[in-house]
Amino acid sequence: MRRYFFNRHEWFLVGVLVVLSAVITCINPSFLSFENITDLLKSFTVLGIFSLGMFMVIVSGGFDISFTAIAQAAQYAVVALLMFRWASIGDIWVAIFLAVLFGLVLGCVNGAIIHFFKIPPIMVTIATQNLYYGIMYVITKGDLIHDIPLYYREFSYARVIEFHRVDGAPYGLTLVTAIWIVLGIAAALFLKYTRLGRSIFALGGNRISAERIGFNICLTTIFVYGAMGAIAGLAAIVDVSIAGSVIPNSIVGKELQIIAAVILGGTAITGGKGSIQGTFLGVFLFAVLSNSLTLLKIPSYYYKVFTGLVILLAVAGNALQIKRQEGKKVRVQVDEIRAGGA
Repeated sequence: MRRYFFNRHEWFLVGVLVVLSAVITCINPSFLSFENITDLLKSFTVLGIFSLGMFMVIVSGGFDISFTAIAQAAQYAVVALLMFRWASIGDIWVAIFLAVLFGLVLGCVNGAIIHFFKIPPIMVTIATQNLYYGIMYVITKGDLIHDIPLYYREFSYARVIEFHRVDGAPYGLTLVTAIWIVLGIAAALFLKYTRLGRSIFALGGNRISAERIGFNICLTTIFVYGAMGAIAGLAAIVDVSIAGSVIPNSIVGKELQIIAAVILGGTAITGGKGSIQGTFLGVFLFAVLSNSLTLLKIPSYYYKVFTGLVILLAVAGNALQIKRQEGKKVRVQVDEIRAGGA
């Protein structure tokens, strides 16, 4: 039990969160209130939804930086379409469906190019990020959309658990945050209990072995990037509902923050190892640290410095952990050889 506790990265994150939360609570006693926690989760819901897709990509041994461009393009395509073309059938669930479908198609394009042309994922997604974002910018000319339908705002304020303060103002767990949590649980179950889910881990662990076992590498690759695109479409609509507008550069540029949260959650940058629970904790740790920087009145641009340090330390930690595990395997093999010789 003790060995399990110290070997699980998730428990380390829980420990860090407990200590950090205790320190922040000493500075601001209202930090651990239900109202503040739910507000904090809502503000990081978009990043959290993105992180679920990025987790699947990285754990499969891939990489994607085009998902923010997909989300940005989905915002303009769907919001503009429902506002100016299909205003009579405007509905938040129709918007989500169309955005998810839009993202799924663009994500599958990424996966197909990566698999069939054998081009490194980072090169493909750099190219498609510029392609998708460039086409969107040419068509929209960078125009901002501020006058969005009311149902977007209503979606962001809808709550599954609601309380009221003394002054009557409502607070509680929002629907968008609940969607993130439910989607995370569904993803964790899918990855653990389905053949396709297990093939994602197998592909990231060892592509050749995964192919020899009988996993469909083509299907897995296209699924992973298609899922990333679909999740980007969902995150796009959630972002519109929370922000209350569509801005052409509001999402593009946040790739490193999302990748850092996934890696901080214990996902190996080389693939094959990680968990949805760790990814959620990584996002929540980012949220808590962001809140603490605000409380300490530290300028927001230091957050980028922090993001870079997190990526560097997390990657270094992953590398040391892999090296330690390989060292253990070598020692076991040496012991077995010695035992056989004796």
